[in-house]
Amino acid sequence: MTMKMSMLCRITLAAAILVAMPVQAQDDRYPVNPIRIVVPSAPGATTDALARIVGEQFQKKWGQPVIVENRAGAGGNIGAEYAVRANPDGYTLLFSYPAPIVVNKSLYSKLAHDPDTLVPVSLVGTAPLVLAVHPKVPASSVQQLIAYAKENPNRINYASQGNGTTGHLAAELFRSMAGISLVHVPYKSSAPAQADLLGGQVEMMLVELSSVLQQISAGKLRALAVGSEKRNPFLPEVPAMAEVLPGFVALTWFGFVAPPLTPSSIVNKVSAAAVEALQQPEVAKKLRGMTVDAVGSTPAEMAQFMREERQRWSNVISFAGVKPE
Repeated sequence: MTMKMSMLCRITLAAAILVAMPVQAQDDRYPVNPIRIVVPSAPGATTDALARIVGEQFQKKWGQPVIVENRAGAGGNIGAEYAVRANPDGYTLLFSYPAPIVVNKSLYSKLAHDPDTLVPVSLVGTAPLVLAVHPKVPASSVQQLIAYAKENPNRINYASQGNGTTGHLAAELFRSMAGISLVHVPYKSSAPAQADLLGGQVEMMLVELSSVLQQISAGKLRALAVGSEKRNPFLPEVPAMAEVLPGFVALTWFGFVAPPLTPSSIVNKVSAAAVEALQQPEVAKKLRGMTVDAVGSTPAEMAQFMREERQRWSNVISFAGVKPE
């Protein structure tokens, strides 16, 4: 090697070290700037409320402002795309529900981004869906509902918040596992769907427990099963669907992911902070009031959970031929 080449190599190596050192130092000192939590839903939604609860704990822990930024629309794709294109420095995080990060890639024929490139950080909480029927339905159990549906094909109309939503996919999973025929009635949002369920215009809905718990308690709706693997403490007498249809799981869940290529040192810090936040008594109390089960997970656990969810709903979308509106 000539002296000129040797000197060039040393200069290149030194430059690389100088570039790498500040990045590592910045990772170690993270966070030193305000943090933006992007939420792909409107203000006031459960996802938004949870992001603010956990974000407040981040702010207390790190002494840095935490800003929740709502970027709703296109089934959550607007917020997810923004996060995919954000700088991977840990100062932009996505706090999401399932659709934008594990469902939409199978649902939409083309996306402007790849949600699979988002980096799993921590699963924050889960909330079961509940199979709720109008009292006029002659069934007080899942078994009776299945028997009635088999005797009366396409007699039961079920509501959802729209094509490809969690409630729609969960109902299609139920339909396929039970071997029955149902009629899907999609709405633009949950409110009108629940209104028609209460009025008896539709007979059934798989819906977030928090939004119908009061009506169930008042006898205006009948809960036949919850979508969690085990029974829910808010409805201890109501069986888990898996007791009748083994393997059935239908949850709404919420968690943090980061832009592609976010350093693992930062991802681990955020994950640990989320777990710590969920262990605070006041946080756990707030989540229970929303019928959300606090989880808190490592990035690896979050990644595994997302793989299982992605596969589950991809299979349903393919089997039922679900298309977005």
